[in-house]
Amino acid sequence: MMTIKKEYQVTDVAGKLAKGFLRNPLTAVLGAFLLIMGYLALSTMPREEDPQIAISGGAVIVAMPGATPQEIENIIVNPLERKLREVKGIEHVYGMAMDNVGMVNVMYYIGENREDSNLKLYDKVMQNMDKMPKGVMQPLIKPFDIDIDIPIVTVAFYSKPGSQLDDIKLFGIVRKVQQKINSVGTVAKTTLKGARRAQYNIEVDIGKLSAYHLSLGQIMQAVQSVAVDVPEVKGRTQNNKLVVFGVKNAIDSVEDVGSVIVAQYMGSPIYLRDVAQVSNGLDIQNFQTAKVLFKNDANSSTMGEEFNQITMTVAKLAGSNAVFVAEDVLKVLKGYDQEFQKEGVGYLITRNYGERANEAVNELMHHLVITIIIIAVMLVFALGWRESLIVTFSVPAILAVTLFTAWMTGQTMNRITLFALLLSLGLLVDAAIIVIENIHRHLHAHDVADKEMGELLIEATDEIGAPTNIATLAIILTMVPMAFVGGMMGSFMKPIPYNVPVALVASLFVAYIFTPYLSLKLLKKPDHKHHDNQGSKS
Repeated sequence: MMTIKKEYQVTDVAGKLAKGFLRNPLTAVLGAFLLIMGYLALSTMPREEDPQIAISGGAVIVAMPGATPQEIENIIVNPLERKLREVKGIEHVYGMAMDNVGMVNVMYYIGENREDSNLKLYDKVMQNMDKMPKGVMQPLIKPFDIDIDIPIVTVAFYSKPGSQLDDIKLFGIVRKVQQKINSVGTVAKTTLKGARRAQYNIEVDIGKLSAYHLSLGQIMQAVQSVAVDVPEVKGRTQNNKLVVFGVKNAIDSVEDVGSVIVAQYMGSPIYLRDVAQVSNGLDIQNFQTAKVLFKNDANSSTMGEEFNQITMTVAKLAGSNAVFVAEDVLKVLKGYDQEFQKEGVGYLITRNYGERANEAVNELMHHLVITIIIIAVMLVFALGWRESLIVTFSVPAILAVTLFTAWMTGQTMNRITLFALLLSLGLLVDAAIIVIENIHRHLHAHDVADKEMGELLIEATDEIGAPTNIATLAIILTMVPMAFVGGMMGSFMKPIPYNVPVALVASLFVAYIFTPYLSLKLLKKPDHKHHDNQGSKS
């Protein structure tokens, strides 16, 4: 009597995926597409050493000339603090009262949108301008911008030994380079530290000032009438002379500055040169000077000559690749090598955040490859080299899906993102190993000869679908609470609850689609001897 064999009925999504893609010619195209998208995401994702954390806040500065700290606190700082507390999203408010000025710093909760926060801060201050007391100047609102205030590249420029380059000429050359770097599209902000600018310096003789019955205020008013930028008064005396201020680019020569009329005495004009000495030099009121110190020999412990240096800091735009920004800055510097050589300018890269970020990402990717190789070798001994090859393919495919998803959602490649991938790597191969192990078991079953290879692969995949789905869902749920952690730590660890669930879901689809497909291409049913035939011959 001939028996009709029933076709296996698929019951789980795992079997449906396996059945749909098992002999589909587009399955190989889909696998190649996933790997290419993952490679593009890995190559183009912005690389950073640490994840971006949205920190927003600002400062409101209100000046009231002539007011004491107690008055500033009572009529400016305290009322302003009460009003700013009305703004939603503010976590901390810090007020400071000083002579003539009050300042209130505001810090928003971590994760608040910076642009919205700045707008709310400005709007609240402007709404209450009518409540400002008489004599108060226009408030100054300064938002905090952590993205552009932290430099990724710092360069120290200095005059080489033996060059005739002074501080003023060095500043001019560095200022030109700064202008060029600032025009790079991904550069947000550049600053110069330790720069010495050219200006006219006025040293007032206190004795002559007293003899003419003049005050420092009269000197300042006279010079302010022709000055472009007048620094604040410095109360430092030396050799019976008082350095008051410097005038930059006000007029053309020392003689012109000395000819400024400061007062009238008995019908005759009193010139600035009569009470002060005017010289053309550096900004002597600038007490911040940076130096670069070289060793005499690489193996020597003694220090050699030191040189004044100007440090240029470069910050990038938010969301841009730190590696690419740093490379663009270095290209600009390379373009000035001939001019630097001619003028005797040397420079040192004292900070390269892009290089550090790239090294951190490459190191973790190197460890990721080593981990994949270890898994492949272990599976060779456990299941066989063909089965190991099938499971090993699933790892880069899953990582490609995860990286592409992270790229599309605006994430950056950093240590925490890669740590999330490393954390989930041991979990990623679970589904593929379970599927390939069940396929291996079916291939070595006693009734394997009665089943067609495609049907066997679909049945083996479908059998483990439900428990594998539940187990993966349980692991995903353990990661979900981490997404609700607040504060700095929550923002820092956010890539883990975002990327691990994506990787685990991707592992299911890759295991159900590509494991049966590759098994059909690489595995074969073993030859089983029929014991019944052997028994009839005996």
